[in-house]
Amino acid sequence: MSHITLIRHGQANSLARDEISYDRLSPLGHEQAAWLGAHLEQSATQHTRLYTGTLRRHVETAQGMDTGLEPIRDARLNELEYFTLATLLEQQHAVPFPAEQGQFALHLPQVFDYWKAGKLEGPPESYESFEQRIQSVLHEIAEGDGPALVVTSGGLISMVMAQAMGLGIPAMSRIALAIMHTSMHRLYPIGGHWSPVLFNAVPHLDTPDRQSAQTHI
Repeated sequence: MSHITLIRHGQANSLARDEISYDRLSPLGHEQAAWLGAHLEQSATQHTRLYTGTLRRHVETAQGMDTGLEPIRDARLNELEYFTLATLLEQQHAVPFPAEQGQFALHLPQVFDYWKAGKLEGPPESYESFEQRIQSVLHEIAEGDGPALVVTSGGLISMVMAQAMGLGIPAMSRIALAIMHTSMHRLYPIGGHWSPVLFNAVPHLDTPDRQSAQTHI
């Protein structure tokens, strides 16, 4: 099994309230992707494969990284539809969408809880389906040759980490909220299981002039 480095996409449209409007990089998001690509090249980090979801923000991030690798796009690496789920939660259970950033710490686990418990009618996919597609695509990537880069989203990364560590929704939600744009998260196969050996690493943003580029939303 090969090790896998998961990468969250660059900053997207943080003012969006729906999936389509959110799905494009901001000017800073493009810069973050380019800085990450330059870091990987300068550090001579060896990866032989590149995978992305099919969302625009995934594709733009991979293009901005300019790794020279031909990306393999797989819809199983796409993010959960948070805005859609949040709309269902509001319509069906009168839980409003956060009006400010600090409210997401309470809102996100509520979305996950209602979704997992089957209390949201008509979601785009079930919680179990989200879990299963992640497991299936990572298994296939792991069976390939050489270390792989995977450009995806924060919700998916938090689920991967929760699966690897046996964590519940409260901890998974805290992980999701902590993940920065273009951060790296590495998994190694140890003893037949995935073990996280890197989490939320942003060496390409860890300089005084780029502190403001360490974004979450």
